[in-house]
Amino acid sequence: MAEQDGGEFVREMMRWHFSPETGSPFWLKRAQTLDFDPLTDVRDFDDLGLFPNVVDELRDVGVRDLIPLGHGDAHAASVYESGGTTGEPKRVMFTAEWHRSSVEWFSDRLDEHGVPRDVDWLSAVPTGPHNVGAMAVDTAALRGGLNFALDLDPRWVKKLIADGRMDMASAYTDHLIEQIGFILTSQEVGVLFATPPMLERLAQHDRLVELVNQKVRTIIWGGTHLDADTRDLLRDEVFPNTRLVGGYGSTMMLGTSVERPGLGDDEPCVFDSFAPHTTFQVVDPETRQVVPYGERGQIVVHHLSRTALLVNNLERDFATRIAPPTDRFGDSVADVAPVASFSGETVIEGVY
Repeated sequence: MAEQDGGEFVREMMRWHFSPETGSPFWLKRAQTLDFDPLTDVRDFDDLGLFPNVVDELRDVGVRDLIPLGHGDAHAASVYESGGTTGEPKRVMFTAEWHRSSVEWFSDRLDEHGVPRDVDWLSAVPTGPHNVGAMAVDTAALRGGLNFALDLDPRWVKKLIADGRMDMASAYTDHLIEQIGFILTSQEVGVLFATPPMLERLAQHDRLVELVNQKVRTIIWGGTHLDADTRDLLRDEVFPNTRLVGGYGSTMMLGTSVERPGLGDDEPCVFDSFAPHTTFQVVDPETRQVVPYGERGQIVVHHLSRTALLVNNLERDFATRIAPPTDRFGDSVADVAPVASFSGETVIEGVY
């Protein structure tokens, strides 16, 4: 989408979400509490800052109230939940249209990285109510592969860690690694999709490392942060025969962003968003003002699609602000790392 079309895109999204014929019951009711009129006062991306951050309300709101009336058939939607890192899970819904667009966009980005098609995937990522598991299944299928999945429950690990039961958390992770071993040993796997904590634990098992280097052509990591030193170690020394491709996403983002292709080994991992539908801003957490390029701040995410309006969402991550590709809106981000606490809750990453 060209730069000059950004304002029209935002205005189109306002008309969709705040017209009685197409908007969701949640936003049509919420509009009555706003001190501005989205149809007349929100003209471009800068005006999205007028909106309150409503993500905490998604812990309790009836999910059917989130479905835009313009979609008609509620049965074409899927419900996904956050990982519960900062309290009770929040819920969003994906229309079939949005899920398909997200999978296609993700797959196109993998093509830019030279990720092979027509190979099978092993996905050591959360499934169940977490969208990343569904993304793995459908992306593998779109690219001509089967997906082998683990039954990975990140909330259980976070609960164990919060309760100080590190021995049980470690035992659960060993259980997951054992499952990975069963699949790597018996199946031909061309893509490994895993969270950084799972990759770090996998790296401690010489036989599994050997199998990855023999079989796997690309490792896609995502879901949480991976510091530069560990990334270099995994890429250069542990898994030198594979390609590492990073992703940064969340349920409240309704999708993911993908590492910019063509970066050198000494460059930071930069994530470009699915603009204009998902855009980042990197702000000073105290003033909410955008920081200069090259400086660190907290990530604010805006999501605008026919499926959902979820804007001005202060994420639980810090990052370095990077200029986006020339045809994109918002910021790109690098060196993403979680804050120590968020909304009064200690941030526990666990296996995710």
